[in-house]
Amino acid sequence: MPGLKGKVAVITGSTSGIGKGIAECLAAEGADIMLNGFGDRSEIADLEKKIATEYGVKVTYSSADMSQPSEIVGMISEAQKKLGNVDILVNNAGIQHVSPVDEFPEDRWDSVIAINLSSAFHSIKAALPFMKDKGWGRIINVASAHGLTASPNKSAYVAAKHGVVGLTKAVALEVATNGITVNAICPGWVLTDLVRAQIEARAKESGRTFEDEKRALVSEKTPSQDFSTPEQIGKLAAFLCSDAANQMTGAPYSVDGGWMAQ
Repeated sequence: MPGLKGKVAVITGSTSGIGKGIAECLAAEGADIMLNGFGDRSEIADLEKKIATEYGVKVTYSSADMSQPSEIVGMISEAQKKLGNVDILVNNAGIQHVSPVDEFPEDRWDSVIAINLSSAFHSIKAALPFMKDKGWGRIINVASAHGLTASPNKSAYVAAKHGVVGLTKAVALEVATNGITVNAICPGWVLTDLVRAQIEARAKESGRTFEDEKRALVSEKTPSQDFSTPEQIGKLAAFLCSDAANQMTGAPYSVDGGWMAQ
């Protein structure tokens, strides 16, 4: 039997990229899924149907805006009503803005902090009572290599992702005796569909191969000179939800090709 049969997972920012990879891996383990994110509604409906059919699980979708606390609370409540509980919460939604700090638009700072950090707080606060009632839960916060180190011109993103790692540790300590684990995954470069399209565009413009452009993009930070994939991150998330990970809590797990080893 799949290891997560009967569990319900809410994954924010899961209509594409890393979140989609996590949703598929948790569904493969038998978890019912609530998707969340922006995108074409018909394409999202196709994704719901695909996951439900391929893995034999229940799938629903929330369009909750992760910058709006009331909508986040509503999403968690909706998952409980439609799917029966919230056993697993994956805080993955995120945005980016690049600018020197003295030129950083204040509204963009507020948006990055709201979606990348504050949304995780609001989701955790809303979901924890359901987990405590059952004496079991898994919270996985998708941080970043930038939750452990910094790069210039990314002050809001770096601040938010460092905050996510700190939030992970604090909540893990609070619920350590409740059968709930709280961990962070810290990806480096990830080969999502969006990044793949960017590499293809670069290769077309430069006349170089896709592989040459791929290595050029990641080589500055990544010793392996290669990307992680959403599927690899999804499989780590699935492992962190398993019984084998019962005593793994409060930790950031790097998936970065050696970036943090430097």
